[in-house]
Amino acid sequence: MSNKVPFSFVVVIGLMLFALFFGAGNLIFPAMLGQSAGTNIWSANAGFLVTGVGLPLIGVLAFGFSGKDDLQSLANRVHPIFGVVFTSVLYLAIGPLFALPRAGSVSFEIGVTPFLSKDPSFVPLFIFTLIFFGITCFFSLNPAKIVDIVGKILTPIKLTFIGTLVIVAFIHPIGAFQAPAQDYTSHTFFKGFQEGYLTMDTLASFVFGIIIINAIKAKGATTKKQIITVCAKATAIAAIILATIYTSLSYMGASSVEKLGHLDNGGKVLASVSNYYFGTYGGLLLGLMITVACLTTSIGLVTACASFFHKLFPKVSYKTIVVILSVFSAIIANVGLTQLIAISIPVLTAIYPLAIVLIVLTFLHPLFKGRAAVYQGSLFFTFIVSLFNGLNAANVHIKVINDLFTRVLPMYNIGLGWIVPAVVGGVICFGMSLLQTTNNTNPNPSSGR
Repeated sequence: MSNKVPFSFVVVIGLMLFALFFGAGNLIFPAMLGQSAGTNIWSANAGFLVTGVGLPLIGVLAFGFSGKDDLQSLANRVHPIFGVVFTSVLYLAIGPLFALPRAGSVSFEIGVTPFLSKDPSFVPLFIFTLIFFGITCFFSLNPAKIVDIVGKILTPIKLTFIGTLVIVAFIHPIGAFQAPAQDYTSHTFFKGFQEGYLTMDTLASFVFGIIIINAIKAKGATTKKQIITVCAKATAIAAIILATIYTSLSYMGASSVEKLGHLDNGGKVLASVSNYYFGTYGGLLLGLMITVACLTTSIGLVTACASFFHKLFPKVSYKTIVVILSVFSAIIANVGLTQLIAISIPVLTAIYPLAIVLIVLTFLHPLFKGRAAVYQGSLFFTFIVSLFNGLNAANVHIKVINDLFTRVLPMYNIGLGWIVPAVVGGVICFGMSLLQTTNNTNPNPSSGR
């Protein structure tokens, strides 16, 4: 029999899920969205919430629905080779190759750089990343305590920092909303929808979903129904907090333009708003807020990545992998944020649609009876298009292909040309698998068998 999971634990899991998702990018992008959208902020924010909150939390629910214990098992429904390759690429992309180093470098640039000279040497960044990933390593070596560490300790601290700034911004707005930037003069909901991709939380949902489901199981939930129920309640809590924070940050960004002007990125928006309200103390508050946000995300990523690679390479201990990931991430973080983004965006652009399609197919799995052909056809057609989206993001433009896809694929120019191929590929392969099953059942129709 399964034990009843107390609601207090559901709340802790919900707070933990929020903390894991709410990293540096989640602070920066809503603020920048608000500045750009101006008077069209509400429709743009609604679109952002769909992809910045909805898709990631649906990804977590997909794990509970699938009954699988990890991403590789889920991806193996496509093919065992795909399972290993896709899972490895995803973990590397949102782990040591990008998200982990970004967590350290963003914390430094926003929390430390404003207090340094204009042209600091590499030493401050080196020392900061050493400390940052040292803390990450320490907490990640104790994965059994991650619920308590993240859900009960770090999350309230982070919410306090964020809440203080947001409340003041609502009570005393900097100025009135201004006219939207050119990109937000029309189709603002859809533009916000696209901006939600920048959080990359849908990719992270495959990683954090494992932590959440395992934590729920460890508390005594054993049946699929109970796991999904607890998971749904926890994701609802996380969704409410995320949506509230995103909307508040968007509002804060939109109200800042009148006096602060249009700024280059969300980090500068947050820094300028903090300084406007609190002066030097605002910069300190923002730095603490960013660092805590990045630390919680970093701990979750290292824990999940180390667990995966330990399973893939069982001869290498979990603790050894944690140390390797932490050291490697610290080194890469010293490359600089701009270079990290430039290198990683093409890879993320190529694999993001695959992650979305895999989530959708997970929920449709019972409908097509889990036929591998459906997974393979849908994901293959998706990858053909997303691959060229990735090449375009890397400034490698193949004119013949782009012209062809622009003519035949709806929404290709805005990065969503993979949607129709995903559906068509799945339907075609479903039909082919039905025919193959029929032929195998009746190999010789004329025999009357």
